[in-house]
Amino acid sequence: MSDVEISDDILRASIRKTLGITNKNDHEDVLDEAYVTQAKQFDLNTEFLSTKNKRAHQELFDNYVESLNKISAELDAANREDANSTDSQYRSLKIDEIYNLNASFLHGLFFENISDPHSQIAMDSLTYMRLERDFGTFDEWQRDFIACAMSSRNGWAITVYNTFLNRYLNVCVDLHNINIPFSSFPIVVLDCWEHAYYRDYLNDKKTYVFAMMKELNWGVIEKRVDKAEKVAKVTK
Repeated sequence: MSDVEISDDILRASIRKTLGITNKNDHEDVLDEAYVTQAKQFDLNTEFLSTKNKRAHQELFDNYVESLNKISAELDAANREDANSTDSQYRSLKIDEIYNLNASFLHGLFFENISDPHSQIAMDSLTYMRLERDFGTFDEWQRDFIACAMSSRNGWAITVYNTFLNRYLNVCVDLHNINIPFSSFPIVVLDCWEHAYYRDYLNDKKTYVFAMMKELNWGVIEKRVDKAEKVAKVTK
């Protein structure tokens, strides 16, 4: 067992103890499906966001991850025999799981692909060529992405590779779990919740969107496209 696995086991056990959840070995009918995630700490170089904004957003990210770990531990001991579609703890936990799962990983993806003061995309990069192929021109991708960002309520604008359509497209996600197409691999992620920009831009959402797009980290995005292309090869 690796050091990471040991660390996860310790953290998982600590969460279960804090929540008062019985150890799975005490009851044979308790399933051990719990997982543990950890929030990465990001040092954002951008000057388009204030220090207070960055700190508050990191804390929010940490809280989502903490909630996800708690829900995972609670699901491990949830009574599946009482599960129903109208009033069950299991259903509530599963809904909360997806909400916090998406919130956690979308925030991580967002922080990773912004804050590059030297942002530049090469016309011969795989990212540029794929976006140009599926949107007609790179400029059309930008216009469509901005439209998604402006259309999103408290939510996200995301460029994804969709294996059903075998192409890249922009999606407008509300909250963390509404309007997400199945079989999609996230490529470019932009947080469009009011908490992401209101401290620095008030209700001027468009200026915030433009600022974040000026500093997209195309090196990070290129690696995601490379992974998406590998996914494409086995799903076509």
